[in-house]
Amino acid sequence: MSSIIESYNYDIFISYRQNDNKYDGWVTEFVDNLNKELEANIKDKISVYFDIDPQDGLLETHLVDRSLEDKLKCLIFIPIISRTYSDSKSFAWQHEFCAFNKLAKEDKFGRDIRLTGGNVASRILPIKIHDLDPEDKTLLENELGGVLRCVEFIYKSAGVNRPLRAIEDHPQDNLNKTYYRDQINKVANAVKEIITALKKQSQYPEEVLKRDFEVKTTSKKNLRTKIIVGSIIALVLIILGFFFIPKFIKPTKQLEKSIAVLPFINDSPDQENTYFINGIMEEILNNLQKIRDFRVISRTSVEQYRGETKPTLPKIAKELDVNYIVEGSGQKYGNKFVLRIQLIAADNEKHLWGESYEQEIHETSDIIKIQSQIAQAIASELKAIITPEEKKLIEKTSTTSLTAYDFYQRGREEYVKYWINNNNREALGKAEDFYHRTLEYDHTFAQAYTGLAQVYWNKHYLEDFFSKKFQDSVIVLCDIALSLDHQLSEAYTLKGLYYNEIGYSDKALEELDKAIQYNPNDWMAYHGKGMLYSTVDLVKAIDNFQKAATLNRGKQLPELLRYLGYVYMLAGFPEKAYYYWKEASNLDSDSSKYYFGLSNNEFYRGNFEKAIEYTEKGYSIDSTDSYSFTFILLALNHIFLGNYEISLKYINKHLELLESLKQTDIGNEWIIGYIFWKNGYKEKAEYFFDKTIKNSNSMIDLGRAYAQAPEVYYDLAGVYAFKGETDKAFKNLRIFSQKPCVEIKWGTLLKYDPSFNSIRSEPEFQQIIRDVEAKYQAEHERVRKWLEENNML
Repeated sequence: MSSIIESYNYDIFISYRQNDNKYDGWVTEFVDNLNKELEANIKDKISVYFDIDPQDGLLETHLVDRSLEDKLKCLIFIPIISRTYSDSKSFAWQHEFCAFNKLAKEDKFGRDIRLTGGNVASRILPIKIHDLDPEDKTLLENELGGVLRCVEFIYKSAGVNRPLRAIEDHPQDNLNKTYYRDQINKVANAVKEIITALKKQSQYPEEVLKRDFEVKTTSKKNLRTKIIVGSIIALVLIILGFFFIPKFIKPTKQLEKSIAVLPFINDSPDQENTYFINGIMEEILNNLQKIRDFRVISRTSVEQYRGETKPTLPKIAKELDVNYIVEGSGQKYGNKFVLRIQLIAADNEKHLWGESYEQEIHETSDIIKIQSQIAQAIASELKAIITPEEKKLIEKTSTTSLTAYDFYQRGREEYVKYWINNNNREALGKAEDFYHRTLEYDHTFAQAYTGLAQVYWNKHYLEDFFSKKFQDSVIVLCDIALSLDHQLSEAYTLKGLYYNEIGYSDKALEELDKAIQYNPNDWMAYHGKGMLYSTVDLVKAIDNFQKAATLNRGKQLPELLRYLGYVYMLAGFPEKAYYYWKEASNLDSDSSKYYFGLSNNEFYRGNFEKAIEYTEKGYSIDSTDSYSFTFILLALNHIFLGNYEISLKYINKHLELLESLKQTDIGNEWIIGYIFWKNGYKEKAEYFFDKTIKNSNSMIDLGRAYAQAPEVYYDLAGVYAFKGETDKAFKNLRIFSQKPCVEIKWGTLLKYDPSFNSIRSEPEFQQIIRDVEAKYQAEHERVRKWLEENNML
């Protein structure tokens, strides 16, 4: 096949190591996709030489012959740079890469050409599919005589460095934030630019030859003089450049496209229309969240800035950790609304974009169209990439019924009130009513079903916990919603939380990943993943909790930071834990929880007296905190020190508090039983031991999330060991030790928990302690290495 330029044999030559195509055919797939992209972008038929046939003459064992040199006579050379490509002894390196580099420098165009826009590009267009070792990068740059510039196809996450695939299972986990389709497009665009420039030079060769190839005779004397003068001038320019150029040239800082959409102002004379203006604001926020190129803060994060008295925009941006602010105001009268929107750079309050809209409402598309236009205009202003899939999501019409849409907006507004007003049950009830009214007017409105599912989850969670039909209404409603709209992120998030609770962790992760696929800014999905990983993979737990904390900067942020600190503590990094606990306390002024965190850390390290000191300090600051289980912490530490009478005092206080709150304590019944037994209340002790066995087995039978973690088997083992039922104790300990057991606490508990005194000297028990400690040490080292690689230590 010939090239589009006469005297060249191919337009593109693909160079690669054969081994890089054996495992999954990555190179073959790349070439196929590149050919399709070239056909869609370039009018001419581009010829590509790609050796896929092992008998074709480019294997590593073959000698270089004239036929290979002919094939290398091409316009563009594309090497697939892998971990093994940059091997000075390999065939691909010696006889393809270096050979083309030499040939291109000597042909009429030269290796480096000037593009039509004035930039210079190399005819060597590297595709990088792995991060390279430093020595390989040096080898490449030495051969090229400059910095290595590549189009990167690298999927990178913790412990992963592999080629990016056309269809990724978990694209959101790619730290490089690149997409295969976009990278293919970049390669095709680069090819197009180079070929356009080469064709132009080919059409006007006299300009190229005159400028670059004309030979002039110069006397040796003149040549020597010119060299000396030129050297002096060059030296002067270098000195001047060293002192003055840095003062004139400042590197352009690439700002992250992070956005907060502040609550819109309702300018309507009737404040009843606030829900409508808020509905538009939320839809614009939701549309922006669907664009992967953005980081968009949740609505619950920005509600704190509602009202006339709020901080300056730079202060808000700093608190929310964003670079851009969207502000808006609107009014609705009759079937008409007016909307004013502006995009502002947060650091200097510079107005970047603004628009006013006035619209008669005849159908829902009249509202949805403007909401879509606004999101796309903001993306355009910030030069964000919107994929075709994201564009479809933004422009989707959820219902054609104006009445249904209106009731849905009212329901969603009440649900937000429930969230931001400390779980306001009245608002939750109103939301439920409005969602039902929505479905009366449009039974195909998918988001209304998800809204009802969210209501039922919050309304019936505790009462359903031990039911075999736990939250079955939620899963049914989510499935109905997804049958109507399979791209509904919030439905996948709820399904993920549901599957987690019933013990299907793999299924839960699958659903949460789908949620993130359709809404890359879904903080609840990241938080759900963090919870799932917090007992099995502390690296992923930390990573997902951090992502959740960057997206939710509202009242939930302190608790998100505490979760993050707790995982760091379990991984054996107390200083990191202290940092996040302190940050959380600074945000909500709750220093008692900071000391409770310190207490937990000391307890898990076996420092029981210090743990008591911190717990008492936290309790002295806030004795009303019913969620800290202060009395359990104190009771546990006193048990491990042998202070049984003191521990009984705290257990009685704990039980009184639970009774006043009408709550139960599922996870600590074995502790309560042990303390009663040691203080002579054997009947009460048996009651709590029996409850531990009953509830633990019930959770195992029902497959609850708690039963997937080591805790439930540890509790059973402790009760049976104390009761003298050694066989049952070891049976549960064996299951316990097969669980991940990656947290620091398990080794301490096994060493000091008096429940196991009867079997502590048994060889099998000692071996279990060693196995558990080895798992923790391995996980600690893995987390340490990950933190180091990401410059987080």
